[in-house]
Amino acid sequence: EQLEELEKMFQEDHYPDNEKRREIAAVVGVTPQRIMVWFQNRRAKWRKLEKLSMKGNKKYPTSSA
Repeated sequence: EQLEELEKMFQEDHYPDNEKRREIAAVVGVTPQRIMVWFQNRRAKWRKLEKLSMKGNKKYPTSSA
């Protein structure tokens, strides 16, 4: 349930400001510090997935010939 809420917030904004983190913390029931760390980790995971998908696209390029 908490994770669903966090994922939904992440889809809206990858970089919530301090006030937004406090709001999310109140909804989810954890400290704003934990929210900040969760978003940092989630952004790292997102970047890693982006990088992997880019590699996948380059691995099998579509030929325009």
